[in-house]
Amino acid sequence: MVALVRPPQSTFELACAAQVFGIDRPGFPTRYAFGVCTERPGPVATYAGYDMLVTDGLDALDRADTVVVPGWLPAGEPPSPAVVRALRRAHSRGARVVSICSGAFALAHAGLLDGRRATTHWALAGELAARFPNVRVDPDVLYVDHGDVATSAGAGAGFDLCMHLVRSDQGAGYAAHVARTMVMPPHREGGQLQYSAPPHPAQIDGTLAPLLEWTTGRLGEPVTVEGMAAHAGVSTRTLARRFAEQLGTSPGQWLLAQRIATARDLLESSDLPVDAVARRVGLSSATNLRRRFLNTLGTTPGAYRRAFRAAPGARPSERGGH
Repeated sequence: MVALVRPPQSTFELACAAQVFGIDRPGFPTRYAFGVCTERPGPVATYAGYDMLVTDGLDALDRADTVVVPGWLPAGEPPSPAVVRALRRAHSRGARVVSICSGAFALAHAGLLDGRRATTHWALAGELAARFPNVRVDPDVLYVDHGDVATSAGAGAGFDLCMHLVRSDQGAGYAAHVARTMVMPPHREGGQLQYSAPPHPAQIDGTLAPLLEWTTGRLGEPVTVEGMAAHAGVSTRTLARRFAEQLGTSPGQWLLAQRIATARDLLESSDLPVDAVARRVGLSSATNLRRRFLNTLGTTPGAYRRAFRAAPGARPSERGGH
C-alpha cells in the first residue's frame, strides 16, 4: 500500500489512508505495509504549514499492490508525464489504484477513469466532468469502487472508502476492529449522499438513533419499512424523509445493507449453513441471500466464505493482499 503525494500535500487525505492502513494495532495482526512516495524525494510541503520528509520516489509504485492518491491540489494542475506513466504502469500490472477527494484528477489525467463512473468532492465534480468528458462523474455518492480503480468524495469520505477496502480485503470482523480503534462506524455504503440538508430543530428531536438500534437488534425478524415507521410513530413518507436527511439513503436500502453486512460477518466467523445465515439476517432463504449477494457484492455467499477460509487476508475476487 503506497500513497503518492505531491507538494503542497493536503494532510487530512493522507492521514485517512495512513490511519487505516499504516497503524500497528497491538494484539491484532497487521495486514498492510504502508509507505509514501513522491516524484522528487525530499521535503514535501503541506497545506498545514510544515514539510514532510519523503524518501521514496516513483519506483515505489512498481512494488505496490495498491496505490493511493490522497488528494491532488491544485486540481487544475496536471501530473507530470513521469507520474502519469507510473500510475498507468502500476494499474496495467494489476495494482489497485485509489483516489481520495481531488486525487481523482490525477487518475483522470492518467486515463484510468475513461468510460467509468467516478466521484470526487462535490465542489470539484463540475470541473472534473468538464475537463474529462469521458468520465461519468457522480457528484452525490461517497465513493465508487470498480475493483481495480476506486474514487472517493471529499476528505471525510476517504475514510469511508478506506474502510470499504479493508472490509473487502480482510472481511467484516477485521474491519470492525479497525473501526473500533478509530471510534468510527465500520461501514457506510458508497451510494449514500455526500451531504444532506442542515437539520431543522424538529429533525434533531426526531433522531433515528433509537430506531436504528431497535431495528439492528431484530434483523432476523420480518422487519419491514412499514414496521419501522410504526415503531417510530411516523408515516412511511416521514420516515423516508428522515432517512434521506440524516443518512442520505432510504429505509429499505439501509435495512438491506445491515442484513448483508451481518450475513458477511456470519459467513466469515461461523460454520452456519447458508440457509441458516439467510434466516438469521431476515432474508428468508439461501436463494434470496444469494440473489442479494450477487446484486450487492458480485459474488455468492458460498464463494465469499470460501475466499476467506482459503486465503485469510485476501480479497474474495482476487486472493491477493493489498
